[in-house]
Amino acid sequence: MNSIPSVDLQDFISEDQNRKQKFVNAIGKAYEDIGFVALKGHFLDDTLVDNLYSEVKNFFDLPVAVKQKYEIPEIAGQRGYVSFGKESAKGKKEGDLKEFWHFGQYVDKNEKAKYGYPDNVIVEELPKFNDIGKQTYQMLEKTAKFVLRALALHLNLEECYFDNYIKNGNSILRPIHYPPIKEEPKEAVRAAAHGDINLITLLMGAQGRGLQVKNNKGEWIDAIAQPNELMINVGDMLSRHTNNKLKSTVHRVVNPPKELWGTSRYSIPFFMHPISDMKLDVLNNCTDKDNPKQFDDITAGDFLTERLIELGLIKK
Repeated sequence: MNSIPSVDLQDFISEDQNRKQKFVNAIGKAYEDIGFVALKGHFLDDTLVDNLYSEVKNFFDLPVAVKQKYEIPEIAGQRGYVSFGKESAKGKKEGDLKEFWHFGQYVDKNEKAKYGYPDNVIVEELPKFNDIGKQTYQMLEKTAKFVLRALALHLNLEECYFDNYIKNGNSILRPIHYPPIKEEPKEAVRAAAHGDINLITLLMGAQGRGLQVKNNKGEWIDAIAQPNELMINVGDMLSRHTNNKLKSTVHRVVNPPKELWGTSRYSIPFFMHPISDMKLDVLNNCTDKDNPKQFDDITAGDFLTERLIELGLIKK
């Protein structure tokens, strides 16, 4: 496979059962083959997207000293600002050439103790940044819910199988800024080759070259979405839960050609996580004599902690 398949969520949420089944078949095949799709027909409107990018640029344009006010080491980067070069891919010593922000789940105040999530960090200088971030988070969470419903049907599960696991899940919206490159990077790239930790990732900002996906031949191919599309990929949690039936594909963000080093790149992934006590045990209907169980039992929370240690965001 040398390109990323495109699907339309409106097919799935239509009243037409043929269109719905066509969507289920298409996304299921794509995730078994390469682990990525480009999705149109989602719940983000153009005005919200434009406002989000405007506010994200406003934040990253703030002086470094102002941004660092919002970096809180004791919560391991789960909310607020993470400064340039702080995160590295699993197995890489070099920090990625990026800085980013985390919006987290918006839990009702009566349920905060139940989940133990840190509070979202409020940027005092940019009140609109906080509001637009929350709106975007909720629209991407809604989009992800319907994608997971389609995947549940593809896996011969009840359609709403994932609903209770993702309600108040530990999902993260991450606006990323890849600043202009000022000198020849020794080993670092904007985002080194990696697989995502979570169930699925919904990525805004994949319209230009930079994001690359490794196909099943081991070749790197460009993953470029149309302006109205999100790029959505399978994460390690879902791959593990399905015994690798659905593929968590290695991907990276490469440095631009030298003539474009002076430009910034922005991308905004939404990492859909379940609640921490979801069991990621391999589904029985994803094993048979030719495909025995490949993964040990683990909860989503324990798996996340393992990976955050590997990424250097939690220190042992």
